[in-house]
Amino acid sequence: MGLHPAVAAVRQGVRRYLNGLDRGMTVLVACSGGADSLALLSATIFEGQKAGLRVIGATVDHGLQVGSADHAGRVVLQMAALGADETASIRVQVDPAGLGVEAAARRARYEVLGQLREHFDAKSVLLGHTRDDQAETVLLGLARGSGARSIAGMRRSFEHYDRPLLDVARADTVAACLAEGIEFWDDPHNDDPVFARVRVRQRVLPVLEDELGPGIAATLARTADQIRDDVEALDAIARSAYEAMVSTSSTNGTSVDLGELDEVPRAVATRVLRLAALAAGARDAELFHVHVTALHQLALGAISGEVQLPGHVTAYRDRSHLRFRPTAVAG
Repeated sequence: MGLHPAVAAVRQGVRRYLNGLDRGMTVLVACSGGADSLALLSATIFEGQKAGLRVIGATVDHGLQVGSADHAGRVVLQMAALGADETASIRVQVDPAGLGVEAAARRARYEVLGQLREHFDAKSVLLGHTRDDQAETVLLGLARGSGARSIAGMRRSFEHYDRPLLDVARADTVAACLAEGIEFWDDPHNDDPVFARVRVRQRVLPVLEDELGPGIAATLARTADQIRDDVEALDAIARSAYEAMVSTSSTNGTSVDLGELDEVPRAVATRVLRLAALAAGARDAELFHVHVTALHQLALGAISGEVQLPGHVTAYRDRSHLRFRPTAVAG
């Protein structure tokens, strides 16, 4: 009997990401205990052993559900049973103030995964997002009017993170676990309609499939790849422009030359302003399209006053420059 097609699909996705890594290197797999991450971990262990890699399984306990510590303990046992060279479990404190539960949990998770990567000296952290997750992200970006960066979806690779399963359907990760006899956990949050992503998954995508035909998730994910190419090309142009028109000093902080900014297309100008805001201390995860649009209007003189940004940063015009300073805190 041959290899189950779903298992083969997951392993192929992982193999592409592990190719080129030197023997003896370490990769860390984030594992929630769900089908996606367990299928990813199983495939990484299989392919990693062939490539001479060290595979670490890591689970993050967000403490958001009753019994979460017990669940994390079970995931650790599962990861060890699958053959991970080492396992790790860590609990984080999720503070949803100003962000919401999902965003706050995501921030806490990435922070601790970054710490674990450094602790284990791992080359990369593998994440179990699938093609369906990508399709949901694209639809949410469209619905929110968040611009091309959001519609481009999740990046396949960024910093020290990789998503090997963005071409793999969620149904395949479930089928792979069933074929390999891996018991997986269904997170109750994945069925809670209070979350917009769950409503997209349970209501919106099925309607699109019924009305427009099958394969919508794959089409949306492919669209994300195509837009991502354009976004990355514009980002590269903007980085070059940023070097020419943005300066940073201990006395004046981050400063944007408005004369230079006026000479570039809007798509480049807004990206330069976003980079400048980040350099001034704005929080990347909370810096949205509405903030960058306001910065651009301020730079053009279409609005007056100041623009407050997440991260306690305020932007203001100073004659021919746009500058940033710490937001004053009311006493």
